[in-house]
Amino acid sequence: MDQRRVEPDPNTGSSPVTLYGEFTISGNRKVTRAVSLNERDLVVQRLTSAPIGRNKVVLSLKDCVGCRAYREDDNADPAAYLSVYFYPLKRRWMSSGVARQRVEHCFRLAALQDARANLEEAEKWARAVRERSGRQQYLRDGMLMSELSRPSRMLLLVNPQSGKGQALTLYNSHIQRMLSEAGVQHTLFITERQNHARELVREADLSQWDALVIMSGDGLLYEVINGLLERPDWEEAIQTPLGILPGGSGNALAASIHHYSGASPVSSEELLVSCGFLLCKGLVSRMDLVSIHLSSSPRLFSFLSLAWGFVADVDIESEKYRHVGAARFTVGTLVRLASLRVYKGRLAYLPATKDSQLEGGMRKNMMLHCNNQASSLSPTSLLCHQSRDSPCQNTFHNSCHSNNSLKVRRTESTSSRRVTKAPPGPQDSLLPPLDQPLPSDWVVVQEEDFVLMLAMYQSHLAEDLLAAPDATLDDGVIHLFYVRAGIPRAALLRLFLAMEKGAHLATNCQHLVHTKVRALRLEPYSPKGIITVDGEVVEYGPVQAEVHRGLARLITG
Repeated sequence: MDQRRVEPDPNTGSSPVTLYGEFTISGNRKVTRAVSLNERDLVVQRLTSAPIGRNKVVLSLKDCVGCRAYREDDNADPAAYLSVYFYPLKRRWMSSGVARQRVEHCFRLAALQDARANLEEAEKWARAVRERSGRQQYLRDGMLMSELSRPSRMLLLVNPQSGKGQALTLYNSHIQRMLSEAGVQHTLFITERQNHARELVREADLSQWDALVIMSGDGLLYEVINGLLERPDWEEAIQTPLGILPGGSGNALAASIHHYSGASPVSSEELLVSCGFLLCKGLVSRMDLVSIHLSSSPRLFSFLSLAWGFVADVDIESEKYRHVGAARFTVGTLVRLASLRVYKGRLAYLPATKDSQLEGGMRKNMMLHCNNQASSLSPTSLLCHQSRDSPCQNTFHNSCHSNNSLKVRRTESTSSRRVTKAPPGPQDSLLPPLDQPLPSDWVVVQEEDFVLMLAMYQSHLAEDLLAAPDATLDDGVIHLFYVRAGIPRAALLRLFLAMEKGAHLATNCQHLVHTKVRALRLEPYSPKGIITVDGEVVEYGPVQAEVHRGLARLITG
């Protein structure tokens, strides 16, 4: 007979027990577990004469994404079941280091002969787990992050052609199950062509979802952000929380989010599981965006990088090696090193001042205060509360009919707002027109012969390239790197090898310059070449950029 009581448990240590019960486990009714729940942990102990330490498992609620209470179809069995899902950091089987791995515990509650009473007991436990898991907020850089509304509705956009072409397979093998465990309702949208996602978010009724999640490389998020900022209601639209799941070959933003969480470096499917876990936790942070001006093209917005020279060439020329995944960049680097080029141009920038850094600290303190107030209004779990009337469901739209099945925002309000002449998006206050001279407080780089220019606003340039190790999501600066001509091939190779661990700034390379700026201008002298924004080729020619602090919102767990 199962026992349920509320009392202190001497085996749990630091936190008092709030729930205690003795349950069998699903699949083996002869084995009984003592289960106790405190504010921080779920403790599971096998009832046996063996020493306690060998039979006790302590599961941190910080690693819990969800739980559910349910009954099986067998009406003759009055038992109810409680399944709890964790993704703790565990040591790998075949290599060193740790990565998040799925752990499920399923308990059978059958203390009473009344099936309804057993289910109510299981639901009580499920509510308690969700509430306590929700209180395990993460503080990063002194800022308490906001959270998604619960239960959440997400639009999940997948590019099936990205990377090795395995995004849909990875969704089916990992993400669909994780979102189901977290109780997150989601609509799957499969993109069919370039700018498909951009067109969708530009016209869709965004009130249908609490978040837009991208499962692809970085290019699909680039489409989504620019689609949102092309809307007449861009100020509201860009506040829609965005999520990223690695499904491409670059996956730079996904690697950056993982890095910001403080976890050890991972790659491939381990990175996907980590980002899936952070997505399920549902915590939201601010993210900088950078306004990009080109000679004759419309203004663009960037979340990751602006590149010219060696890095841009490698990014685009390595497309032919896409079938090898993230290793395409290594292959492309070696190929380009064999025929190293010099790129001529004029580079200038507006340095980041101490005042801008101070402004960032004040902004974080204000966010902490506001979010503390917000959390006091909604202290409920970060995990999905499944409705009793309508259980969480995953809804799918066939990609051939996706535009018809998703609501489009009303055209009346759209046409009325288009009367204004100003283009959508925030105004730039630091940039003069491209054909006008720069203000006197800008710095003009004396050298005009370069190997590369790279402007970064996040930590990673690829899964295995920690290009800006001290970058944060909303530090309000552009991390500008350039390498002067004359660097030996071996030195440039050592620089990129050191970048894998973010150690390139400590190599004391005389040709590498790194500075933090708020705006920049590049004027290439050659008539032909490659410039990339977030890995996408843009119009070649003069370009300038300005950072907009915390303009977007990103789910970072």
